[in-house]
Amino acid sequence: MASSESVSTTGGDAVDVDELLENLSLSEKVGQMVGTFVGSMDFDVSPEDAKEMIREHDVGSVAAFGIGVSWHHDPEAVAELSNELQRVAVEETDHGIPVLLPVDAIHGNAYVNEAAVYPHGLGMAATRNEPLVERSGEITGTEIRASGARINYGPNCDLVRDPRWGRTFETFGESPLLCGDLGAALIRGQTDPPEGEGVAATAKHFPAYGDPEGGEDTGAVDRSPSTIHHTFLPPFEKAIDAGARIVMPCYNSIDGLPVHGSERYLTELLRERLGFDGPVLSDWGGVDMLHEKHKTARDQRDSARQAVQAGLDQVSIGGPEYAEHIQSLVEDGELSEERVDEAVRRILELKRDVGLFADPYVDVDRASEVIGREEHREHALEAARQAQTLLKNEDDLLPLDPDVDSVLLTGPNADDLKHQMGGWGVDEVEETSGTTVLEGVEDVVGDETTVRYERGATVRETDDLDAVREAAADSDVAVAVLGENWYFHEFGPQDIAGQTGTWPTRTDLELSDAQQELLRTVHETGTPTVLVTITGRPLAITWAADNVPAILQSYYPGNEGGQAVAETLFGEHNPAGKLPISVPKSAAHLPTRFNYLRHPTPIGADEHPDSYDPLFEFGHGLSYTDFAVRNLELSETEIGPGESVTATVEVENVGDRAGTRAVDAFLSDAVSSRVRPVKEHVGYDRVELASGESATVEIEVPNRALAVTDSDGRKTIEPGRFDLEVGGLEASFEVTSEY
Repeated sequence: MASSESVSTTGGDAVDVDELLENLSLSEKVGQMVGTFVGSMDFDVSPEDAKEMIREHDVGSVAAFGIGVSWHHDPEAVAELSNELQRVAVEETDHGIPVLLPVDAIHGNAYVNEAAVYPHGLGMAATRNEPLVERSGEITGTEIRASGARINYGPNCDLVRDPRWGRTFETFGESPLLCGDLGAALIRGQTDPPEGEGVAATAKHFPAYGDPEGGEDTGAVDRSPSTIHHTFLPPFEKAIDAGARIVMPCYNSIDGLPVHGSERYLTELLRERLGFDGPVLSDWGGVDMLHEKHKTARDQRDSARQAVQAGLDQVSIGGPEYAEHIQSLVEDGELSEERVDEAVRRILELKRDVGLFADPYVDVDRASEVIGREEHREHALEAARQAQTLLKNEDDLLPLDPDVDSVLLTGPNADDLKHQMGGWGVDEVEETSGTTVLEGVEDVVGDETTVRYERGATVRETDDLDAVREAAADSDVAVAVLGENWYFHEFGPQDIAGQTGTWPTRTDLELSDAQQELLRTVHETGTPTVLVTITGRPLAITWAADNVPAILQSYYPGNEGGQAVAETLFGEHNPAGKLPISVPKSAAHLPTRFNYLRHPTPIGADEHPDSYDPLFEFGHGLSYTDFAVRNLELSETEIGPGESVTATVEVENVGDRAGTRAVDAFLSDAVSSRVRPVKEHVGYDRVELASGESATVEIEVPNRALAVTDSDGRKTIEPGRFDLEVGGLEASFEVTSEY
């Protein structure tokens, strides 16, 4: 049954979608508009339950592995389940329509053991390396396809503006430029990997999820239309241009309209304005939220009507219940069958285009050979290396000498692979799936070095601080690996990740009390101390910034992250990561973002706190070598309103070892008809240099970056002066009024 031959995501057999649609009854059509899942969350759905829904109700999609609930993690078991579900759909239904099998592979195919698991979005954005991110997409798409899935519910194209939010780690940070470029890179990679066939990628969560009120997941995004158009939409525009086949709406309401039920956002904006013509699939319980939480619908049936009428094509886990609602709405004249046909056509076209009609099966034996290949895991390691961001290095404590006599490893994340990988992965991580920081350190130090490990604390409670104190006093250097545990959404699911209301929470951006006590205990011994943070959000580590001599930000670095951290600590790798998000001094200092809107200050401005006063600013990141950035030049000092500018700078490695320097470019509009951000991130590049070597870095400032955006999303490039900052150097150019 299984075939080792594959087809391209752009291919498929000669199935005539219109003819197939014409032969479907109404009940068969609405079956394609709903999906189910296999696993356990609020309730259990077994593989047999899912098969019965396919047989009896023609459900069009089964999330068989992913969404935090999968029971199947072995590559061959996942592939076998995929084939079982497809066999039922193809052989035991009247029309033999295969099912969509989506997976949440937002940082690699992490729901399958031993897959290449990458740093989450924040870490990947720290690399400022678009080709590296695209290659990670290629590997992820290849591993997804080998497991039997044809759809990835990713990438996350959300822009985060409130780091209290529990999904911050999934994003590429606070720069619309990074969110758009890197999301598009992942999509290109997943869609068309060079070594075989890819998968259909999903741009989520349209159009704005990452700035909920109070950082509360699914909270209202109460932002102006101009901000939505100018700041939140560009990443989705790039995602669609890059080939995203699916769009998933956000849970939130915007301007009082829940997006899952909003014709303004799903039809007028997404389809008519942005030109997206693929299927729109709901996020988990997004349709139920219309009547359960937003209270814009009377009941579940009314929610179904609102969502489908607004432009939603599939209720992803709606199951037979939603199919019955949609059918009754059509039969009662409350929903047109033409709208149903439109949705089903999109679903069938997607199935055709990902090759399901040509061959829905997967080679079970090949799954284990493809998933977690050595070259795939090596690339995940390289991504983790490049993500490492050195925040502080007082008196050049780092890199450590690999032949140091003794080193203490302490903290809850020093030897915890699951925390290191972050959310959206297997529940029970196999030891063979990766390397912890402790294991990495033991691997890179000299044969005569003594490595001691005392955990000292869980993420919430202290362990044996006396043992830590004694070990620290007896060691030449201490490495405290602290931060957050794994989680997703609102720091849950709580029955797995912790206890409701305990740290981490959105109200507290500092380290937990237990971890702070651990860090102070080590510091009080006088032993030189390095803090490594493995975390999903930028934590307000103010005490550490004042007292600990060296701090390495490691994000959630993935399954090979322990090796990358160890190599960085002991100098085998020279860190080059740059923060993709500002680190605030406390939750009370929020919002803390580099691209805040200009505004007046009150009388007595000298007493007014700085509007942007982070603990570590966007783009910060140190190296073990020194670089000089010189000679900023512009291709033109005067351009027309339809032209772009190219900036060049010379970067020289003036230190004594090889290193990589990322360069960011920021643009400010001197005078504009509407209030604009004080500066906007408009370009970046990175260059690898040997000691004494120099190179010219070229960054284009695209024409669209000059535009002012109004409340209707219209963009206008106005004449006047623009100021450009590249690598700390400044230059200006003028835009004239004549083309």
